[in-house]
Amino acid sequence: MNLIFYSFFSLFINIIILSSDFVEPRLTGIKYNKEINTSQEADLVVELPGQPEVNFRHYSGYVTVDENHGRALFYWFFEAIDHVDERPLLLWLNGGPGCSSIGYGEAEELGPFLIQKGAPELKFNKHSWNKEANLLFLEAPVGVGFSYTNTSSDLDQLGDHFTANDSYNFLVNWFKRFPQFKSHEFYIAGESYAGHYVPQLAEKIFDENKKTSNENCINFKGFMVGNALMDDETDSIGMVEYAWSHAIISDELYHAIMTNCHFSSQSDDNEVCGKASIDFVDTYGLIDIYSLYTPKCIKQGMTVSSRGSRKIAGITSKNFASQQTRSKSLASKGWNMNLKAGYDPCISDYTNVYFNRPDVQEALHANVTNLAYNWTHCSEVISTWNDHQPSLLPTIRKLINGGLRVWVYSGDTDGRVPVTSTRYTLNKLGLNKTQEWTPWYTSEQVGGWTVVYDGLTFVTIRGAGHAVPTFAPKQAQQLVKHFLINKQLPSKPLL
Repeated sequence: MNLIFYSFFSLFINIIILSSDFVEPRLTGIKYNKEINTSQEADLVVELPGQPEVNFRHYSGYVTVDENHGRALFYWFFEAIDHVDERPLLLWLNGGPGCSSIGYGEAEELGPFLIQKGAPELKFNKHSWNKEANLLFLEAPVGVGFSYTNTSSDLDQLGDHFTANDSYNFLVNWFKRFPQFKSHEFYIAGESYAGHYVPQLAEKIFDENKKTSNENCINFKGFMVGNALMDDETDSIGMVEYAWSHAIISDELYHAIMTNCHFSSQSDDNEVCGKASIDFVDTYGLIDIYSLYTPKCIKQGMTVSSRGSRKIAGITSKNFASQQTRSKSLASKGWNMNLKAGYDPCISDYTNVYFNRPDVQEALHANVTNLAYNWTHCSEVISTWNDHQPSLLPTIRKLINGGLRVWVYSGDTDGRVPVTSTRYTLNKLGLNKTQEWTPWYTSEQVGGWTVVYDGLTFVTIRGAGHAVPTFAPKQAQQLVKHFLINKQLPSKPLL
């Protein structure tokens, strides 16, 4: 795929990433609340192909964020399974930049309807996060998934701030369409490059709430990010150290990188570092960098990352910042799934087929403008990214000081934004610890470890890769439940 590559002076590697126990009849013929406006009613999804029977409403469609340019963002919203009026509203964002929260977050991670192999039907996710909250997925910015613009030059202006501004305008207008959720506590969560999206959108809401009218004020309480790009320098150093400590790269390559590569924004051109970057990429091309201990998708003579077909760019120095290379292919014929614990590394292939079906798009009120390109997990029409904030730590400090709830989590088998990177990043914040490093439990087993800082909680998820809800769905549901009720995870076995 022709994905996005951009130069981060300080970043070493950048990768474009990015059952319910009860059922009731599908919601055909449901009686609508008279207070629900007609535009909301028009977004109700009634006959989604292959949908399991559920007893909650879900809606999808477009919200205009710029009328002059004709920009509209696509969303998919699921009411909570129960206590809809009482549960908070949670917005989920995937990163990339340029990757779909519908394709990844909803269909492969934490949404109610998951894609499955070899059948046109969806399956219900028994660990869906709409068991804990009213759940909203957004494809942003324009050019991602079904989101679009009628002004092609918009695609040349995309970047961190552009995305935050459009996402904020989406929320303001979405609440006008769904006013019954206006009073609900509102939270944001996301993974990967959402380590930028989420804090930046949080800051936008935080600042606008101080000056906007009550009508547009959002009842924003906090955010959570996982395996998140937050600081270029520490993300890069942590990634190299993780690869070496997990026996991915040799001692020689590790020392070549650490000796010759400068991870700060003041790094100088360095040919040795550039070659080491490429060697690093080639080594990781043999396995799935997003999940070290699960198989890659192998088919038709090539391997594909479990997070979709992606390029890897080595960018340790200015001179080699734009160098690109594909992961090395492993010769193979046919399918070699080698599935482990039910995980299918080729799941994104099935997702791609499903969301490109005309009947699915019609049911979701998607692709109403007949886009000139197919739906993809990560955008093929976005070619530039104009502004990238090297560190989100000043923003996170500001939001902590503003009283927002902030949780950070990390699946500990991810090589792309590994736990080492996140620990270095959080140490850089310099917050005081209020609870030391301690295990937390899922049933009788250790689910991971947690440490609590003054204003921030950090949680690791044992055995999970980059997309934590995919690899550890039970633990992920437990995590979001405790985040939303602001309660620390259990420090003793649950008998």
